[in-house]
This record gives sequence, structure tokens and C-alpha cells, in this order.
Amino acid sequence: MNTKKTIVGSILAASIGISGIAGAADLVLGVPNWPSVKATGEILKHIIEENLGVEVEIQNATNPIVFEAMDSGSMHVHPEVWMPNQQNLHDTYVTEKRSVTMNPNGVVAFQGMCVTKDTAERTGITDLVSLSDPETAALFDTDGDGKGNIWIGAAGWASTNVERVRAKSYGYDETMNLDVMDESLAMAQVDAAVTRGDNIVFFCYTPHHMFALHELIPLIEPKHDPAKWNVLQPTDDPDWLEKSSAPVAWTVARLHIMYASDLEKDQPEVANFLSKVKLDTGLVTEMTYAVIVEKRDMSEYAVEWVEGHSDLVESWLR
Repeated sequence: MNTKKTIVGSILAASIGISGIAGAADLVLGVPNWPSVKATGEILKHIIEENLGVEVEIQNATNPIVFEAMDSGSMHVHPEVWMPNQQNLHDTYVTEKRSVTMNPNGVVAFQGMCVTKDTAERTGITDLVSLSDPETAALFDTDGDGKGNIWIGAAGWASTNVERVRAKSYGYDETMNLDVMDESLAMAQVDAAVTRGDNIVFFCYTPHHMFALHELIPLIEPKHDPAKWNVLQPTDDPDWLEKSSAPVAWTVARLHIMYASDLEKDQPEVANFLSKVKLDTGLVTEMTYAVIVEKRDMSEYAVEWVEGHSDLVESWLR
């Protein structure tokens, strides 16, 4: 196992509040802060420990930190990388440096803006660009300032930056407050709005338990056009927002496991397993519903999930 300690690794360890991350376990999974990646991480951990005899540790970290750590050897696996959201990190570490390898079996996903069914019926809203109209936007005013409120994602998500670009491109950055907060708080707001009968509009994506919990309606947008999708991230250019434009829908997203390429020589059985894992939207939605809505303990649920999908798991281990 690659246990080299670098200056970068030390900085990464300090930045996420832990010390000695390199070598803390045979395998370290870097897990960001959304439900499906956490559930997938716990399931991968259980499978690897029980079947391959490798000690696995899960550490919380942001996407850039996990990629830098996989490059330096202080982390080894990212259970769920959203593409094209993390295209810049993919290009740097998978394509250019080749220090990270991508499992080709991506889970198909959707990203956009949603309202509840009741909200759509009360307001008549059907398309996203309508939020650029001050009168329509005011229907979503939750703090009394005359402007609407829309959750665009959590801090640290690449998609949150993209949603800032899209709000500017459609024009509703002038009529709506672009709220950024932890997803658990945002989903609690959705639950409360449904209970009270309030209007609400928010960033939504699949796979996600919210689609199983409530009737959600994605707002209509022009079809994705690569020629009109010019999106930069803050790491690309200090003037990323001003230079970006995206007045069209997201392209279809795919969620991929990615892992340190060094595993292919240091832990070949683990690398072989990670390269074969294949989930789908239904399975991931099922996972997030169990741990978020049913409030199942993640480690206990992982054991149950693996037992209930033994044939699938065995196909990944061959």
C-alpha cells in the first residue's frame, strides 16, 4: 500500500481536522456531504472489509481535497463523483496526471430546479425563466424582502457555482435571493413548505429520496446545448462568474466511483472490485431513502443491503 507522506498530504489532513491520515487504515474513502455518497461509501467499506480483508476508514472531505489526496496517496477512493460537475478535477487527475482512475459504470442522474406539485398548481409556474419576472419571483418570497428565495445548493458543491451561472444567464439572479446552505437544512425547508402549503423552488437532482417522498416537478428549460454551456469554476479563473454563461438545461449527469491509480499495483483485488461496481438510479435512491427518511443507521444498513444484494455484490468481486 502506498503510505508516502507528503507536504500536500499534511496540508490535506490539517484542512479536514485530522492528523496522520496517511496510513491511518489500509484504505481511506473520502466522502463529501450529500446522502448518496455517504450511503455508497458505507456499502463499499463493508464489502471491502468483509470480502477482501482490508481495513477501511471513511473521512469527510470536499471534492477537491479528495482528488488531491488520491493524487498524494493519503486517500484512495471517492465513492460518487458527479460528472460533468467535476470535469475540471477529472481532466487534471484522470486525464492529465493519470493518478486517479474512473470506474466506467456511471449512474445516470438528473439536475435542475424543482417545485412541489402544489406549488406549481398555486402559482402556475412551469418554466425556469419565469423566475426572472419580479411578480413571479415574489411568489417565492420567504423573508419578506420582496425578492424570491431559491436554494441553489450547498457550499463546496461544484453544482452550486453552476447554478449561480445559470441564475445570471436566465436573469433571476436579479429577482431571487440565491440561498446556499447545507442540504439537510434545505430539505427540511421543503418538508416544512409541503406541510404548511407554502410555495418553494429549489435545486433538485436524482438519485434522491426527495422524489420518493414528495411529488416534485422539474421546471422546463431549453434543451442542453454544448455550444451555449460555457461554465468556469472559481479554480479556473478569478472572473469565472462574469465569463460564464449557461442559459440551457444541464446535460445528463453520471455518477462514477473514482480511485487512486496506485491501487492497481498496491491493492489489485481492491482496484479490480472498484472497477466492476455497477449501481443504478433506483438502487441509489433506495439507499438514500433508507438512511435519510427511515433514519437507518448507515453501517447497519450497509450490512443489510449487502446481504440483500449478494448476487450483485458477488459479480463485482469476481
